[in-house]
Amino acid sequence: MRKTDKKLDNQIRIGLTEVCDNALKEIDGFLWLTHMVNYKEFPKSLKIVCVFESNDDVANLKINGEARLVELINNKLTAIKIKLTNPSLHIHYDSDEACAKSHQGHWAKRL
Repeated sequence: MRKTDKKLDNQIRIGLTEVCDNALKEIDGFLWLTHMVNYKEFPKSLKIVCVFESNDDVANLKINGEARLVELINNKLTAIKIKLTNPSLHIHYDSDEACAKSHQGHWAKRL
């Protein structure tokens, strides 16, 4: 990873940590989030995974609208000069429940 990539990754990490702190307070069932990226294809390759306690929590988010979570993420990325044409394409949802069932709770394998 180039020095500029490391700097950008650090900015993304710090920004998403703030998003995580806010989402924990505002969004039912939200637990944590992470990101993955291939800087050779950035920003197209940026993927943010938001993890919830259960599959029901993910379903409720999708029914009641994921706009607030998308807004939190997009606002933070915009603040660090990362513009995503369609943020929803970069944001994915998962649950501890699903990971436990299919990967015995091993997130590194699941992601």
